[in-house]
Amino acid sequence: MAKKKQIKSGDGVSRKAKLIADQSVALAEYSANALVAAEQLRIKSKPVEGLSFQDFERAVLVGLPALSAKVRKKLARPDESFTVAEVVSMVMAVAEVIIGAGRNQRVELLLTAKNLMECLQKSFVMLDEPVKQKKPKAAGLLYQLKITLKESQPPIWRRIQVKDCTLDKLHEHIQTAMGWTNSHLHHFEVGDQLYGDPMLLQENFEEMEYEDSTTTNLSEIIPENAKKFRFIYEYDFGDSWYHEVLFEGCPSEEPGKRYPLCIDGKRACPPEDCGGIWGYPDFIQAIENPDDERHAELLEWIGGSFDPGAFDPAAATKAMKKGDAEKELPKVGTIIVIGNTKLDSVIRKEMQLIPGQILDDKALRTAEKNLAAFDATIEVIDTNDPGFKDILVRVKKK
Repeated sequence: MAKKKQIKSGDGVSRKAKLIADQSVALAEYSANALVAAEQLRIKSKPVEGLSFQDFERAVLVGLPALSAKVRKKLARPDESFTVAEVVSMVMAVAEVIIGAGRNQRVELLLTAKNLMECLQKSFVMLDEPVKQKKPKAAGLLYQLKITLKESQPPIWRRIQVKDCTLDKLHEHIQTAMGWTNSHLHHFEVGDQLYGDPMLLQENFEEMEYEDSTTTNLSEIIPENAKKFRFIYEYDFGDSWYHEVLFEGCPSEEPGKRYPLCIDGKRACPPEDCGGIWGYPDFIQAIENPDDERHAELLEWIGGSFDPGAFDPAAATKAMKKGDAEKELPKVGTIIVIGNTKLDSVIRKEMQLIPGQILDDKALRTAEKNLAAFDATIEVIDTNDPGFKDILVRVKKK
């Protein structure tokens, strides 16, 4: 009688663990590749057609820790549609929990991931069919904006001309043109949508359903053919300095001029931390009235003098250009950040991998030796790991 082959239980457990780990890695790699493809094809914000969930799939997804609050809220509403980027984030969230899941839960996770990936695949395949593409806006377009501090009487305002840039860069232009010190948090409000920096806003970024101001360009929020368009910039969530930003048009660049420019404006920027727009008049009254009990105290606090009517467009322009010069680096390579832009602070500091930043030779050598010797594009793919450890840096020749 033939002896039955004995299988060591440890080997079975080891093979099973490896299989589960391979499944997790495969899902994570699929997600990373899908994000790259979606970015290159410019379909990250495109709705995924034909996507529907069974009850168990919806329950599985809502319970995933890595899923953003925004996507969870949408999952609670049966008729919501999801973008390519959101569906990819669901697959990645599945990949992160599959190793620690029990048998039955793992089956549900895999079935859910299969449904998500099949619908994503259809989205990519549909690109072979004729699609109406959005006409891209002209590169290097010049924008004229009037920034007015809301509720200021008489009005405190600036008129600036800037080339197309991220909203994060526009924030810097507004800060220097107005005369603020960039010492507090800020965000933009365009219609019903908020835009902010995910690194600064942290958990509020997802809870309040922000879009990323570090990767959104001015040209993306201003409607085509818009003659006048307004949006809000809020600085310092304590004093709440609200600014109306009015788009006045796209003038032609003047030969020999370097941008950004502050071409006009009126009155001085209020001091930081003076109590907001409602406290500012009291501050002015106190420093102008020697009999006010706070006169000496506030004059000393402001540095001895303050002229509320003073403003020099040339000085504001110089400050705007100085800010650009301090941050400008040689155009050796460009970072493209796909997905979550909450890059680890150590990575930011040591490798200077900042979304949208132009890298200098030193930073390029840090990322890859001798990379500066050829023309290349660096792609930084943040895979949403809670510890910010799983960040892929890809280098491609153009």
